[in-house]
Amino acid sequence: MQGEQRAVRARVSGIVQGVSYRVWTRGEAMRLGLRGWVRNERDGSVTALIAGPDAAVTAMIERLWQGPRGALVSKVEIEEAGDDAPADFRIIV
Repeated sequence: MQGEQRAVRARVSGIVQGVSYRVWTRGEAMRLGLRGWVRNERDGSVTALIAGPDAAVTAMIERLWQGPRGALVSKVEIEEAGDDAPADFRIIV
């Protein structure tokens, strides 16, 4: 997916910890050719920095609502972000 580049920070709430949400997010992002990272937050949410072609970022945002089996996403908050993403997609522990 080529075109305009975009970077967003996504905060995903619901049942998203303890269900391999970070591993799933990394896999989906890599399939879409995206860069960035994903981490658990103390409040039970998951935050991700997603960077790459606009169409791929948009597709990833849609997928965040789905998540892996066992996840129950109640909210996905998106804000535009500066592109300080690494060259790959990482899980931050």
